[in-house]
Parts: sequence; structure tokens; C-alpha cells
Amino acid sequence: MTAPILRRLSELRALTAEWRSKGETIGVVPTMGALHRGHLSLVEAAKADTDRVIVTIFVNPKQFNNPEDLAKYPRTENEDAQKLAPFGVDAIYVPEPDEIYPQGFATTVSVAGLTNVMEGEFRPGHFDGVATVVAKLFLQTQADRAYFGEKDYQQLMIVRRMARDLDIPIEVIGCPTVREPSGLAMSSRNLLLSPEGLEVAANKNRIMRELVEALKDGAQFDPLAAQAETDLLAAGFTQVEYVQLRCAETLEPLTHASRPARLFAATWVDGVRLIDNIPV
Repeated sequence: MTAPILRRLSELRALTAEWRSKGETIGVVPTMGALHRGHLSLVEAAKADTDRVIVTIFVNPKQFNNPEDLAKYPRTENEDAQKLAPFGVDAIYVPEPDEIYPQGFATTVSVAGLTNVMEGEFRPGHFDGVATVVAKLFLQTQADRAYFGEKDYQQLMIVRRMARDLDIPIEVIGCPTVREPSGLAMSSRNLLLSPEGLEVAANKNRIMRELVEALKDGAQFDPLAAQAETDLLAAGFTQVEYVQLRCAETLEPLTHASRPARLFAATWVDGVRLIDNIPV
């Protein structure tokens, strides 16, 4: 059965008030639509943890620093609702733009430090847009728990910090990245790749894992990163924006895997920007 699609905050609040009156817990899965198995794994986690589950779908203009990227982002609301039907979610919240950014909206949520590196460096203003819309969705849904994929690990860390700093009473839960058989991290942007682009993209996880294996022997990171960039370009990627090793807790850069870490990479193929990370 397809869940009701709510477009107004008043509708959502009426529903959550009813759930709250019964003492039910609420989970939220914030998305920008174009749902894939990665998103659905978050829905499964939310269903297992909470009494009621809301999936939000909102293509947030404030987190796109490239207007062309915003214009071509996949929008598949009907297909998304069909994909969610077997999971028995309780509501799909697809807010009208004026429910998120009403006329005269003048507030930005900005998280210092964590937003200055990697994605923040290459996508100025991106994380301000993320933090602002997620703060609004947390407050609008009044959820007890929120579910995010570790594929966007930097985003996960920023959202956790934002909720903690603003005393938003919600638990932010990270869920493992879901991958294609090739190892390619599932992403809505994969829909934009040609068959040839998908073949190239499939090499990324292999090259990243080879680098991680070398790090296990205590090797210095910089020479390995340089080789990985060479390998990625040789595999057919048109640009490598970064390959970085960072602390899993603080995101500070590391020269070798001396503590729990994450390897991050951002690359381009077919005019599509793909990010990934794996634990070290």
C-alpha cells in the first residue's frame, strides 16, 4: 500500500501529533528522491527501530552550487512512491518549496570546521544548504531518529554536529554504504551515467581498496594517493578532485593509518561527479 504523500507542514504536524499522543516513536529518512537500494536500506533500518517512518523527498536548491547540476538532478516522485510501497512507510513528505523556504527566509545554518575540507572546498556553500534544510526537516518531522548513509560520510558527521550543537533532540544514525556488485557506491547520480561511464566508475572502489591494503602495512599516504590518482585517470576518469585520508572522528588529515580513518575520493566521469569513502 502506497503511503500518503504530504506536501504541507500542517498535514505532517497533524499526523505526527496523533502518533505522539499514542507514545509512538518516529524515524525519518531525508532524501532528494531518485531512490535506490541504498535509500531503501535506510528505510529498513528505520522500520526496525521506530514505530512510525517518514521519508522526505526534497531536491534542495541551496545545496547545489552549480545550477546545471540542480537542473539535471533526477526527479522521480511516482517511481519513488512505488519503491517505498512494499516497506510500509507511514508518510512521504514532499514539501512545497515555500514550506521549506517561505518568502523572506533569511536564516542559514553553518557548521564551522568540518565543512571547510573535501566537499566543502570543491562545493562552496554546499554544506550550509545541507545543514539548513536538514535542521528544518528535523524540526518539521519532530522525529526521534534520523537515518543517513555513510556514503556521504562528511555530511553524516556535519549533521550529527549540527543536531548536537543546536540541541535538536534527535539521534542521527549512520548506515553502511550499499554497493553494486562491481563495488560502485549506489547513488542517484549513477542514473546519469552512460553504460561506458558505469564501466569506468566501477574501477573506483577497486583502486581505493588497493590503496587501503597498502596502508595496512604502515605505508605513507601521499605516495599511495599519487599512484591512486594516476590509476583513476588511466581507468578513464576525466578528473580526480581529491584522494584523501582523514580521521574517522575529526576528519583531520592523516599521513598514515595510525588510528581509525576513512579514505575519501571525488572523481568525474561522463560529466558526473561521484564521491565515495571506505573505512581504513
